[in-house]
Order: sequence, then C-alpha cells, then structure tokens
Amino acid sequence: MAAVNQTWADKRRQENRQLGLRLLWIVAASILFVFSLVPLYDLLCKVTGLNGKTDGVASLENARVDMSRMVNVEFTSSVMPGLGWNFYPKQPSIQVRPGQIETVLFVAKNITNQVVAGQAVPSVSPGKASSYFKKIECFCFERQELQPGETREMPLRFYVSPDMPDDVRVVTLSYAFYSAIEPAK
Repeated sequence: MAAVNQTWADKRRQENRQLGLRLLWIVAASILFVFSLVPLYDLLCKVTGLNGKTDGVASLENARVDMSRMVNVEFTSSVMPGLGWNFYPKQPSIQVRPGQIETVLFVAKNITNQVVAGQAVPSVSPGKASSYFKKIECFCFERQELQPGETREMPLRFYVSPDMPDDVRVVTLSYAFYSAIEPAK
C-alpha cells in the first residue's frame, strides 16, 4: 500500500511540475505580448492610418501647390487630467491649398504655481488624411516646460500633401497634451 501511495505521490508531483511549467510559459508569453503591443499598435497605425497618427517631420522635396482646390483644416485641443495648463489654438480653422506651407499658433498657459512639463500627441481625422498631413515644425516634437503662470505661443508649420484624395475636403488636427513628469535634460 505504501508503494502505491508513493507512486501516486510521484505522479502527482510530476503533474504539478508540468502544470507549473505551463503556467510559467503562459506568464512569460503574456509579458512578451504586453511589451510588444505598443510597437505593434504603432506599426498598425502607420500602415492603416488608424488613429490619425502622422509620419513626423515632413520633407519639402518636390513641393508643389495644387491651386485647383482648397482644404479646410480644423484645430482642436485638450489637456489631460494632471496637467495644470490651458491649451488652445489661436484660430479654430484655416483654408489651405494642398502643398501650401502654413503656420498656425497654439497657446499654452501654466495655471499652477509650479513648473509643469507636457508632451503633445497629435491625431488627424479622417484617418485616411493622416499620411497626407505633413508637419515641418511642431511643438509636439519635443517635451514642453512652462514656468508658473507662463504663457507661450507655440507654432505649427505644416502643409497638406497635394496627393491627398480629392474627396477629403476637411481635415481635423487634434492635440492632446499629457503630463511629462521626467526632468528636462
């Protein structure tokens, strides 16, 4: 009887060890999956134009202006909780010719009594217009830091590519400013 109990206990230990290894693999795979989500999401957004992500800094090579049409570019802004700023575009919209370089200003004001840093994240809609919206100079390229009570005008230089489909007549550029806690370098 003792031998039967011993073999049963050995079998049980072996099954528990196998279960433990399986669970360890599941945990490791889950961690790997979580860390790969951001790069996979960025790749998906870049390929499909999902979430209106733009390509970053634009090149002015082969610049041409399409004089045959106008595009209305609208600007919206928001400040995420935890960032003590007011942030808004100086003008709600602008009419542009595709290929024409424009400059618009956004205003940020630190409404706290301490130094506060933020980072702007842009989004373009409709999604299919995101790859045609080209930023030349943007405050969103770098972390912004404002002193207590400081107000700053922040320029955005951009153009809409003449290659944008003709059926897109309105493009909305939205900026969300998030708190950027790490210290300045």
